Amino acid sequence: MLYWAAGVALVVLAIRIIYRYQSGRCYSQRQLVGKTVVVTGASAGIGKEAARDLARRGARVILACRDTNKAQKVADDIMRTTGNRKVAVRKLDTSDLASVRKFARGILATETALHVLVNNAGIVGMTERKLTSDGLELTMATNHFGHFLLTNMLLGVTANSVHPGAVFTEIHLKEGGSSVYNLSLALLMMLMAKDEKLGAETLIHLAVSEEVDGVTGKYFVDCKESNTSDLAKDQVLAKKLWSTSERLVKLKPEETHY
Repeated sequence: MLYWAAGVALVVLAIRIIYRYQSGRCYSQRQLVGKTVVVTGASAGIGKEAARDLARRGARVILACRDTNKAQKVADDIMRTTGNRKVAVRKLDTSDLASVRKFARGILATETALHVLVNNAGIVGMTERKLTSDGLELTMATNHFGHFLLTNMLLGVTANSVHPGAVFTEIHLKEGGSSVYNLSLALLMMLMAKDEKLGAETLIHLAVSEEVDGVTGKYFVDCKESNTSDLAKDQVLAKKLWSTSERLVKLKPEETHY
């Protein structure tokens, strides 16, 4: 039994070392002084670490979060560790379309420009189906519909997708529940997955790297462009998803910029 446990521990350690060694890093030294950045879900996890890095580069960073008290503590910590005092907190619940619209209108009214939008907020799948006040399934509302509406209202020049990899963050301890399966998964993630800082590297890479200037409509893993699934390349399905999303969020003509 002891030998078996030791063997498992060695395998876990080997996976951890190899996975983290092969993970992508952002090596760009670009500064963002004079730039404004919005990071959704920046009160924890990879969003927090991405916000910290972008603030360290001199950007004005807006933490768009559901829990503003928690976010303010993170903002204070970022300002303390980076020396950048231009870190602000604004209320945003991506599961609530009214909250998304209020946040977006506030940005449009108060900011002269928005240079980077990091759509990071998200939750893991619910064990039970829950609907929002808009009648949308909670996970889809938080992870997709809210960001779809927000991006349309604040549209910029380029848009890319990111897979941060397997990252251990507090999200695995909150929405996932306390079942034996979820707790076991959280333990494995804690032992073998990337930490929050390493998980944020691809987000940071797309926000700052000179390599991706002008690149749009691509999918990135470990700071490199990667192939998508066949479903992601299905133009008919993409159009259906887009039109369905427009209908479900009740997108208005004045809320689009294309």
